[in-house]
Amino acid sequence: MSMLSGSSVLITGGTGSLGKALIREILDNHNVRRLVIFSRDELKQLEARRLFEDDSRLRWFIGDVRDRHRLERAFHQVDYVIHAAALKQVDTAEYNPFEYVETNVRGSQNVIDAAIDAGVKKVVALSTDKASSPVNLYGATKLCADRLFISGNHYAAAYDTRFCVVRYGNVMGSRGSIVPIWKTMAARGESLPLTDNRMTRFWITLNQAVKFVLDSFEMMQGGELYVPKIPSVRIAELATAIAPDARTHEIGIRPGEKLHEEMIAADDSRRTVSLGSRYVVMPHLAGWGYKPPKDGIAVSDGWSYQSDGNEHFLSVDELRNMISEGL
Repeated sequence: MSMLSGSSVLITGGTGSLGKALIREILDNHNVRRLVIFSRDELKQLEARRLFEDDSRLRWFIGDVRDRHRLERAFHQVDYVIHAAALKQVDTAEYNPFEYVETNVRGSQNVIDAAIDAGVKKVVALSTDKASSPVNLYGATKLCADRLFISGNHYAAAYDTRFCVVRYGNVMGSRGSIVPIWKTMAARGESLPLTDNRMTRFWITLNQAVKFVLDSFEMMQGGELYVPKIPSVRIAELATAIAPDARTHEIGIRPGEKLHEEMIAADDSRRTVSLGSRYVVMPHLAGWGYKPPKDGIAVSDGWSYQSDGNEHFLSVDELRNMISEGL
């Protein structure tokens, strides 16, 4: 039986691509009593209500994570929270830096405080590969959010609430995916823009991301940063898989963008263990009684998890199959 069975679950930012995939999985397979969607956009909520045919278990809260009082109202009698709300566009962050601080940093602290005060049992916060050794403001705000959630276990130690973080790479099929954009351009006979032919990225499907998030509720003690073992892609090969006959042209790396992504930095290797299909970065300090996973295997000192040094790269054929199946 699922840990979520019979419980009340809330998703912040629940009308995005991952949020909707989580809604479908939770409604179909986890027998929840109530599923609360907390987000800012009333139009996206209306579209999602229609998509899920006004399922009687769903509740809809218009609100912003910047508003702690609204979070406190929404968290009433909630057992589990998935924190997916964030501002995410790298270039937009450089033009509007403090807006990202307000949502990604202050909003995260509001979620932490509201969860503790409401007696939420567990919170899983979603991170990004850009939070590891960040070179842009978006990544820096997400790294700060990660640390807030991990450290939130310290002052929740006297309570039942526990927090963990999950970090993964680019999600295939998400709203921001390059795949549908390149498909449209190729159909028009246009040249596909590549930032750099050498670029690599981590790659995960929506279904994999959903499973990883929900499995983390089962495993977490509080204080972990979970990273899935997922393949990498070469961006040039992704273009070939989408449109083998299309022309391409390089446009150069955008401000704040990396040539290769990283999910675990070398300096974190001393706290990282391999555990089945994931890595676990353990907390620096753990005054709430955290214990290292019994079956975890320590990675080598100085090891890092980077997209260009990954053991598994998806081939053009694998990418093409995934795209054709809509994964």
